[in-house]
Amino acid sequence: MSLILDRNRAPRSHTLVHVCGALMLLSVATAIADTDAPRLPIVARVSTTIENGELNPYGIAFVPAGFPELGPLRAGDLLVSNFNNSSNVQGTGSTIVRVTPHGHTSLFFDGTPGLGLTTALGALKGGFVLVGSLPIPAGSCPPPVPGKGALLVVDHNGQLVQTLDHPDFHLNGPWDLTIFDQGGQAKVFVSNVLDGTVTRLDLVVGSQGVTVHSATQVASGYTFRCDPSAVVVGPTGLAYDAYRDLLYVASTADNKIYAVMNASKLKQSNGTGSVIYQDQVHLHGPLGLVLAPNGHLIVSNGDAINGDPKQPSEIVEFTPAGKFIGQLLLDPNPDGPFGIAIAPNGDDDLFRFAAVNDNSNTVFVWTFRFEESPH
Repeated sequence: MSLILDRNRAPRSHTLVHVCGALMLLSVATAIADTDAPRLPIVARVSTTIENGELNPYGIAFVPAGFPELGPLRAGDLLVSNFNNSSNVQGTGSTIVRVTPHGHTSLFFDGTPGLGLTTALGALKGGFVLVGSLPIPAGSCPPPVPGKGALLVVDHNGQLVQTLDHPDFHLNGPWDLTIFDQGGQAKVFVSNVLDGTVTRLDLVVGSQGVTVHSATQVASGYTFRCDPSAVVVGPTGLAYDAYRDLLYVASTADNKIYAVMNASKLKQSNGTGSVIYQDQVHLHGPLGLVLAPNGHLIVSNGDAINGDPKQPSEIVEFTPAGKFIGQLLLDPNPDGPFGIAIAPNGDDDLFRFAAVNDNSNTVFVWTFRFEESPH
């Protein structure tokens, strides 16, 4: 089955329905025109600018099932990290916003000014939130970015409890991450935008924080560089298929999607891995990356590479075999999408898909259902 993203329709209200073996993304206008069409209102558009007014949302992550209800967060909440401060200086944002399933927003984490919170954002079942920090005080690159950044560990109350920045952790500009969460243990894959690598952190998750059992550079050789509009470009979105032990890497500057085999077992870098998707028509600087329930991959285009004014701010779906499926327009202007996330909605056949739009400082959340086809 496939998830068809219709690029000719802006993300207002849509419905996903399983029709004759395919999942079709339909606008509400179509649903209204067809009295027999299912009506599942699915999109919420929520501002991520609250309280201190920070801008440019980058990272986005759902709080997983089993997350302890000891603080403000609940399973199913959405977290959004801000890269810019309220003056819109890139690489200086320090807040994480909580968005409930009903669209209510609140400030979850308010860190030291100037942290530069990146797309590397995720929540552990053990009750902690991980977020990348890449401070860029000048707001541009060059001048050289000071330091290598860090991975911050925030507890369920929104308090910083650890800063993972030891040289042995192989973190150099943590730009995005994906988590294989096993409760008391977790494998966290982190893309590094300052040296074009990917690191696997094998974590032990305790009641007070996390312990890095080992850190391994599992991939390297991706193009990275300063960029006048995006600050830096390099490997960004990561998606992990635990069944096949495959790590998918969206390399922005290379404008390609790679697959790294045996990602959980590697003891050293396997280079870039194999190219699985190279599409000069539909790829325009891939950023966020997720593995959908149907086995397909979905990527957000940031338009910093191979831009197309006729296809700005697209979210693209394709198979791991490299077949293009469809795309969705997130914003009529370029550079809108960044982080994306997908998660169950607490129901066997309901899922939520979320995407940030850093042009409008908003997040879109779609809810969709997988339905059996009668055909």
